[in-house]
Amino acid sequence: MVSRRHFLQNSSLMLGAALVSKVEAASIPEAAVMDSSRTHTPIFPASGRPYQPVVTLNGWTLPWRMKNGWKEFHLVSEPVEREFAAGMVGHLWGYNGQTPGPTIEAVEGDKVRIFVTNKLPEHTAVHWHGMLLPCGMDGVGGLTQPQIKPGQTFVYEFELKKSGTFMYHPHADEMVQMAMGMMGLFIVHPKNPRFMAVDRDFAFLIAAYDIDPGTYTPRVNTMTEFNMWTFNSRVFPAIDPMVVALGDKVRIRVGNLTMTNHPIHLHGHTFEVTGTDGGWVPKTARWPEVTTDVAVGQMRAIEFHADAAGDWAFHCHKSHHTMNAMGHAVPTLIGANTRDLTAKIKQVAQGYMPMGETGMADMSDMNMPLPANTLPMMTGTGPFGSLEMGGMFTVLKVRAGQAAGNYQDPGWYQHPKGTVARLVEDEPAEPVHRHEK
Repeated sequence: MVSRRHFLQNSSLMLGAALVSKVEAASIPEAAVMDSSRTHTPIFPASGRPYQPVVTLNGWTLPWRMKNGWKEFHLVSEPVEREFAAGMVGHLWGYNGQTPGPTIEAVEGDKVRIFVTNKLPEHTAVHWHGMLLPCGMDGVGGLTQPQIKPGQTFVYEFELKKSGTFMYHPHADEMVQMAMGMMGLFIVHPKNPRFMAVDRDFAFLIAAYDIDPGTYTPRVNTMTEFNMWTFNSRVFPAIDPMVVALGDKVRIRVGNLTMTNHPIHLHGHTFEVTGTDGGWVPKTARWPEVTTDVAVGQMRAIEFHADAAGDWAFHCHKSHHTMNAMGHAVPTLIGANTRDLTAKIKQVAQGYMPMGETGMADMSDMNMPLPANTLPMMTGTGPFGSLEMGGMFTVLKVRAGQAAGNYQDPGWYQHPKGTVARLVEDEPAEPVHRHEK
């Protein structure tokens, strides 16, 4: 749920490098806070220019108010707790109670005023990634502005010059603050609501964490050995599905603030890349894809017609990124016979279970004891058994008759008779014909 919270009015308030008056300080909007990790219903604008709002996967949109022609928002940088999935919580940093922070939505041509209050134990700043704005509002601490010290509130003011999908994140102690989860989406809708119109518009950020089993706080010095790959700081099976109606035109916006690229793959449909953080891609420059690579610091918007009913996988195609809490130092035992060794180990370690001799699939069915606050490597159950997935994986659920604006999970797809792959039992085997040279 969203609660309303006043920031401390005795904190120092800054506009650029100038102190805001007490009168201005008293008029700062309250900061909305989120304590739920479900996907929230999009907010349609009650005033201002109309637009089709985005659905932030396992996230929400930051409320705003109008004041003298400006849209005013309030972000709070602070320590947060985020549930990756049932059984694991991260002690992270974010905005307004969560990581990623709330999605900011506005319209091309809007004038926005964004207050940022710092409740972290160190200074911070906010960079508006991909935005065209005055240099002094770009948010690079030490270069374009003073750092926002703990307890201070700064305000950013600029006009939105182009539509598209953008991000916000710190440019202050960046390695630590982004590794701790500080990031969010900034969606700027076209001034003309008919331009690039879609029926359903989803958005999320890719983030990665390195959290040792049994612990809660990420290792911020990690460069490559991440073990929690997430969509909006959630892992499968706790990532909500994207629910659409058969025939809908769908957009999915993906931003990447990790340390590596991600080939994002959709089953059952072809799509076109229609947007980057640089803007919209002209129709003459698009081509059909089923996978698009999203590099570090980039975003991609893909669009397609949901013309095939079913439950379709949507995931990163790097196989380690669809696993949870994977240890990279585990030896490969495929083909090894460890029977004698296992018997000896069990004499001193009751309950020991060998694994990996025939592959790792059996791990999804094992109920192995785990350290506290640790997820199994492969998890999630579908209508036909274990899905053997984790991390960056969710499902596009396309249904006939799904009402516009209804994002409720319709349950698993009911396959028409004769359309599911099946076991061959009693059918006679076809003879094998070998051709001699």
